[in-house]
Amino acid sequence: MGIIAGFLFGAALGIGIVFSFVRYQKTRSKKRQDLAETVAALARMTVEDSRKLLSPEDYPPWVVFSQRQKLKWLNQHLTKIWPYVNEAASEIIRSSVEPILEQYRPIILASLKFSKLTLGTVAPQFTGVQIIDSKEGEIIMELDLQWDGNPNIVLDIKTRVGVALPIQVKNIGFTGVFRLIFKPLVDELPCFGAVCYSLREKRNLELTLKVIGGDISSIPGIADAIEETINDAIEDSITWPVHNIIPILPGDYSNLELKPVGILEVKLIQAKELTNKDIIGKSDPFATVFVRPVRDKKKNSKTINNQLNPIWNEHFEFVVEDVSTQNLTIRVYDDEGVQAAEFIGCAQYPLKDLEPGKVQEVWLKLVKDLMVQRDTKNRGEVQLELLYCPFGMENVFMKSFNPDFRLTDLEKALKTDDDENDSDPVAKYALKKKDFIVRGVLSITVISAENLPSADFLGKSDPFVVLIMKKSDQRKKTRVLNNTLNPVWNQTFDFVVEDGLHELLVVEIWDHDVFRKDKLGGCIMTLTRVILEGEITGSFNIDRTKSGKMYLQLKWSPQPYNRD
Repeated sequence: MGIIAGFLFGAALGIGIVFSFVRYQKTRSKKRQDLAETVAALARMTVEDSRKLLSPEDYPPWVVFSQRQKLKWLNQHLTKIWPYVNEAASEIIRSSVEPILEQYRPIILASLKFSKLTLGTVAPQFTGVQIIDSKEGEIIMELDLQWDGNPNIVLDIKTRVGVALPIQVKNIGFTGVFRLIFKPLVDELPCFGAVCYSLREKRNLELTLKVIGGDISSIPGIADAIEETINDAIEDSITWPVHNIIPILPGDYSNLELKPVGILEVKLIQAKELTNKDIIGKSDPFATVFVRPVRDKKKNSKTINNQLNPIWNEHFEFVVEDVSTQNLTIRVYDDEGVQAAEFIGCAQYPLKDLEPGKVQEVWLKLVKDLMVQRDTKNRGEVQLELLYCPFGMENVFMKSFNPDFRLTDLEKALKTDDDENDSDPVAKYALKKKDFIVRGVLSITVISAENLPSADFLGKSDPFVVLIMKKSDQRKKTRVLNNTLNPVWNQTFDFVVEDGLHELLVVEIWDHDVFRKDKLGGCIMTLTRVILEGEITGSFNIDRTKSGKMYLQLKWSPQPYNRD
């Protein structure tokens, strides 16, 4: 009996040990698996994730500033030396900014000068620094700066009617990013020849204007005009891509100065479904287009009255200094006559996305704010045609000309002369385009259309196409095809075009009825691409439809142009 009991006890103990071992192995395996998952999760953790786990005082610098490092030491030293920096900087600002203020002085003012200028007792604070990957022979540093200053700045202004006003600029709040370029690098201390500085990004600028001993609101327009002048001065004097050069070692650093690198050709074609800002009737839209937001570098379109789908067909040129960082910006307004124009929306396109010498057509959706993308309201969209021409590629249109016309006046006007205006590439470009007129014959084959909307009771339409040259007002139309939403025309029409680069082709599709005609949709295009490529065959989206397509073939035959 004792033997049996011992056997049963030993067996139970052995089975228990086996089960315990198995359970231990499973538990160990699960812990190892959980640990591996935790390590993997930590590897995927972002800075935002860490901020949910750690309180702000527990952040190590490498977590908060993975790219931009703290500059507590620099801020401490800047605070100590700020009284001396203030005195020197105030004098530099007075001598350099005052001429720019005079340049952009509003027409309602007779003079605009500083009577007092000190930057106050509060030093700016650098909140981060980053070293930018750059070309060999230079070091680029970007500094985040924040300044809630208490300056003492007084502007003496005199209006055209002889009224003198001392205006105080106070409560300045500024945040932005300054860029420093140390170039060229040399083997002599301090190891760089010069420093270029620029305001790389202006994130926020707030200030208060006050008439000393009076109320600035009592003189309508003064405050807005002065604020606009200050912003223009900042943009034109220190905002990137402007390069302000401080020589450190003796030498010629003129190669570091801001230089234009090309011309951006912009065609403002049309806009669709703009927000209506008028209670009675429709908006009267116009557009402001620019690369640099400086008053004399902005271009305004004409106003199209009572229209939410305006066709502008206007051409602008802009000087480009830095393709990698600059953008084309468009702002659309409702013209209110003598009152201030009402903002409809804005859009931006980065120039780095353009291929030099190649035409690119874009549709840009309008938003309320370019910085804060929280606007879900439909404000409309704008159609643009863009062409970036670096200096040296400005004769891209010569590819479209027949060699038989090489001795015409056009060729002579466009002929490259490397010895002329070499020091001013912008003037050279303008001279070459002065007599630039592209003349030719445009052959348009209306091939077919598909997925047209139905306009008849039986679910079909009787479509025909109208071709319109917008500038010259030439019109041609196809035959009517009955009871179809997928018509095939295969008809060809020829247009003599006198100024191809400024012409606009409007394609309209209509439904034919005995008593009325209904527009089914259409599309608008410039002739630039067909002039450059010679022939285009393809599909074009039809507006007013979800999936409608228009199939066209365009051929360009250049003709000589003789001004005599």
